[in-house]
Amino acid sequence: MTEITSAKILIMATHGFEQSELVKPLEDLKAKGATVHVATPDGNAIRGWDQTDWGKEVAADLKISDVNVSDYHALVLPGGQINPDLLRVEQDAIATIRSFVSEGRVVAAICHAPWLLIEAGVVKGREMTSYPSIRTDLKNAGAEVVDKAVAISNGIITSRNPDDLDAFVAKIVEEVEEGKHERNAA
Repeated sequence: MTEITSAKILIMATHGFEQSELVKPLEDLKAKGATVHVATPDGNAIRGWDQTDWGKEVAADLKISDVNVSDYHALVLPGGQINPDLLRVEQDAIATIRSFVSEGRVVAAICHAPWLLIEAGVVKGREMTSYPSIRTDLKNAGAEVVDKAVAISNGIITSRNPDDLDAFVAKIVEEVEEGKHERNAA
């Protein structure tokens, strides 16, 4: 078991992330004592999308290609339409997701971020939720789609939208503190 105060959590994103879906987990998990790093494709700061226009920049700590999965207890994938659509064609991002899943580490995706889980081939047979517009994509990829604030499948967490952020962050903390999750990679 890992206390959240000694956990290391990675947030992976690029430009166009939904502002609140990156910033709230970042701030809340840090406030709970976790070490939280942000990884981007080039290791540079990224700009969010805040409801109707570009939001604020968030600094990056490292490049996705430099991530050592074994250094982290959990991976958080913020949504927004732009961010996961850009990341799902980044092979380093998809490989990182697959490694987190195969190593039994917590993976949390909100809003449109389950697109990344689909691309990584890790949704089949798992209970999942998402933003309504991508639920058909999840279903077609073999997920058992539900409509609730948080769906959990053996340490893989999904949520619908920014309204679910409190429940999303609480479930990340709970799952990190449970420890590694034995599961089929895909």
